Amino acid sequence: MATPDTPGHPDGPRLPVEVRRSARRKRTVSADIRDGVIRVSIPGHFSASQERHWVERMVERMSAKYLAAPALEDDPTALLRRARRLAAQYLGGRGAPARIGWVTNQNSRWASATPAHRSIRLSHKLQGMPDWVVDYVILHEMAHLVEPSHNAAFWELLTSYPRTETAKAFLAGAAFAAQRGLPPTGQDAF
Repeated sequence: MATPDTPGHPDGPRLPVEVRRSARRKRTVSADIRDGVIRVSIPGHFSASQERHWVERMVERMSAKYLAAPALEDDPTALLRRARRLAAQYLGGRGAPARIGWVTNQNSRWASATPAHRSIRLSHKLQGMPDWVVDYVILHEMAHLVEPSHNAAFWELLTSYPRTETAKAFLAGAAFAAQRGLPPTGQDAF
């Protein structure tokens, strides 16, 4: 069920909402933003009032996330151009992916690469981190497209990026904070 545009914030952007009912879903409600649409998934047995309650609650939560996140490359071609620029600048043109994109299902890793498909998936948790940290993660995954394991040849590929060690420390700190429920980092960190 699609609803009319829903305010993300009284003075902010309006995002359309799509409600998905699932017979398999028994108790949980979830939401995400894909292609500028807030998608709310609810159990199929929910009443109309339960649906309204949960949609309103999840739209408020997702709108807050949407407004808090900096504008990043939602356009896959912009993210691919960024990766190719980094590959040219720091990896001698090697490791450029065929596909790169943001995903919401990476909860234990910052990113992953599949050398066979030359694809890179970046965790949405990187969104809002400083550009130099995201650049490091992209470079790290592109290095995996050249050298799959974390051996000496792999780390040698990353020596040309001047903020490798600082970015690794930043990510370790962000992981430490997240494990303890501390507030996330922002663009103003470091």
